[in-house]
Amino acid sequence: MGSTTGRTTATPLRVGLIGYGLAGSVFHAPLIAATEGLALDTVVTSDPERQQQARAEFPEVTLAAGAEALFDRADELDLVVIASPNRTHVPLASAALKAGLPVVVDKPVAGTAAEARDLAALAEERGLLLSVFQNRRWDNDFLTLRKLISEGDLGDVWRFESRFERWRPQLKGGWRESGDPAEIGGLLYDLGSHVVDQALVLFGPVTEVYAETDVRRPGAQTDDDTFIALTHTSGVRSHLYVSATTAQLGPRFRVLGSRAGYVKYGLDPQEAALREGLRPGPQWGAEPESLYGRIGAGESPLTGGGTPVPTLPGDYPAYYAAVARALTGAGPNPVTALEAAAALDVLEAARKSATDKVTVTL
Repeated sequence: MGSTTGRTTATPLRVGLIGYGLAGSVFHAPLIAATEGLALDTVVTSDPERQQQARAEFPEVTLAAGAEALFDRADELDLVVIASPNRTHVPLASAALKAGLPVVVDKPVAGTAAEARDLAALAEERGLLLSVFQNRRWDNDFLTLRKLISEGDLGDVWRFESRFERWRPQLKGGWRESGDPAEIGGLLYDLGSHVVDQALVLFGPVTEVYAETDVRRPGAQTDDDTFIALTHTSGVRSHLYVSATTAQLGPRFRVLGSRAGYVKYGLDPQEAALREGLRPGPQWGAEPESLYGRIGAGESPLTGGGTPVPTLPGDYPAYYAAVARALTGAGPNPVTALEAAAALDVLEAARKSATDKVTVTL
């Protein structure tokens, strides 16, 4: 079931997508549809409006009200993508793997590192792909920073500041803002999953975690303004900020090294483009020169210090292209569940640090 054995390379792999909210409709469905070798076969949502939306955007797609419809057709599918609320990630991924289907799960893959490792073990036991959608490894600024570091332009990196800040003083409602621990809501596990993953990819394992989490907005039930400090085994210190209550946004990255620093403002343009209905094509992920970050030493980039660094184009489509290669045995899993578990170790330590007001050693 769910096997690609015997399929010709010309036959697209058939994908079932569970969930058609923000993650499913804005990110996964368009990226799957844009990937050579993948075909969006079925969308699972019980919401009539979302069913209508999916049908309008993908007229050929099959609609289903529940995930069981996918698992019952496991032999007709090659991949299940789970883009439903966080609390459903583990049970749905387990069910899909047990049905014999490879799985992509949106982040966070689970509420705990232990659950993520259990899922990884199940996937390995079944010989199936389990990949986690950490799309911001393909952000334009992150790709540019990786290149600068790999080419030695910053020297030895001493401090990495990463901010994912927004100004949303009014609550939007929904499970992401719920205080129920079962929902795995709040910014620590939402945006924190991205900034921690990026720090681990760049600078490796962590030995110490310190965090401050606050609930700032009236009526809010879970953290909406959070700071995480990491000490990496390599000696790099990462200072990570995620917030919905930042009236003046700081730089997305401020990276300080022994030779130079790199400062970059603004968010990668791909999410905004997808929300507007734009689809991958020529010039995808590119940004204007006015938004380029700057590299230099001894002066602020805001007073003309440093030299502009052309930002590499963002490339979310690369994630699903890598998944397609992995499914056909032509490449590695782009983001493993064990990598996601390592990030969850850090997020769990951050929660403990903030609650107990201590620094946690990993």
